Amino acid sequence: MLAKQERVRGIDLLKDPALNKGTAFTAEERDKLGLLGLLPPHIHTFDVQIQRVMAELRSIDNDLGKYNFLISLQERNRTLFFRVVVDYLEEIMPLIYTPTVGKACQEYGHIFRHPQGLFISKEDAGRVAEVLANWSQDDVRVIVVTDGERILGLGDLGAHGMGIPVGKLSLYVACAGIAPHQTLPITLDVGTNNKENLADPFYIGQRSQRIRGADYDAFIEEFVAAVKARYPNVLLQWEDFGNQNAFRLLAKYQSQLATFNDDIQGTAAVTLAGIRSALRITKKPLAEQTFLFLGAGEAGIGIGDLLVAAMVEEGMPEAEAKQRCWFVDSKGLVVASRDNLAVHKLAYAHDAPFAQTLLEAIQQVKPTALIGVSGVAHIFDEAVIKTMLQLNERPIIFALSNPTANAECTA
Repeated sequence: MLAKQERVRGIDLLKDPALNKGTAFTAEERDKLGLLGLLPPHIHTFDVQIQRVMAELRSIDNDLGKYNFLISLQERNRTLFFRVVVDYLEEIMPLIYTPTVGKACQEYGHIFRHPQGLFISKEDAGRVAEVLANWSQDDVRVIVVTDGERILGLGDLGAHGMGIPVGKLSLYVACAGIAPHQTLPITLDVGTNNKENLADPFYIGQRSQRIRGADYDAFIEEFVAAVKARYPNVLLQWEDFGNQNAFRLLAKYQSQLATFNDDIQGTAAVTLAGIRSALRITKKPLAEQTFLFLGAGEAGIGIGDLLVAAMVEEGMPEAEAKQRCWFVDSKGLVVASRDNLAVHKLAYAHDAPFAQTLLEAIQQVKPTALIGVSGVAHIFDEAVIKTMLQLNERPIIFALSNPTANAECTA
């Protein structure tokens, strides 16, 4: 690092967030690196700098303002930013990722200051490898990519979805120890169907409708090929793609490179861990649980698939394990008699009477666990909770939709 610092000097050094240490540069470093006069004379330790950051952060009275402050810090002094994140993880994580990042994505064009990561547009089709080559780091280990179609529970935010890859990769650094220069956030700007964004003069993306079908698939194919060629050992994480693309893209590319879909597989892993913890309280094994999901998209089906795998691992036949997972979507209980079910729901379309409402489905299925991945706020109302309590001494109720404003209920 010092060798690189010696190549980058003076103002250019202070403008490089990977090298800048602000007032923490020692007297020797200031003399050697051409920083004399460019910084206030007093030398502050990182501990003092952290105290100053936290004092200013806590003086801001709203979470979006705190998010903006932290992102600005990341853009000018990356070392200090990650020291703050690691030292105050419980306080900082909800500010740089969920739930605050949802609001930040909604306002992304209005708070935009400095580009982080790569924006690869549909207009770049045919030269995606050239765009990827513009990223200066050669040792990228993790890429988080989104096309912005299904950001959290907020829907199609287009290029404003970049806040998600940026925030998620900050967690890779802080929680998994990946070096910042080994991460790369990418937004694939394939258009947006969000009318508000298209009419917003501050929207940062392509002002056109989303591409679909063969054009979309060819663009993704070119992107994956470019990633494999430039970074053959990278982990590629798909983030917040729409249902119609998420499942099939994962199925297509998971055998070609190290890749996973966070909404399908990441959410499922965390939920299974939470369920196993809950079972220590309910004192009933996984094999005796019946799960009812509100929401049959990426998160719901992903959790269901992993629960089935977990039950199979414990010795239950797969068909029986699937019978223990039930889904309610926007039209009601997913059952075999329904027409035009999406392909990813068919494995859980059981032979049973149809129930139109969530409450009717609970009364019919009699679940021990209710999992909310619907994005519909407050739908776990008093009647739902009381019914779950009538059926179970200690029901398991997970309201997983985010941001918090979209949670099915709160504690």
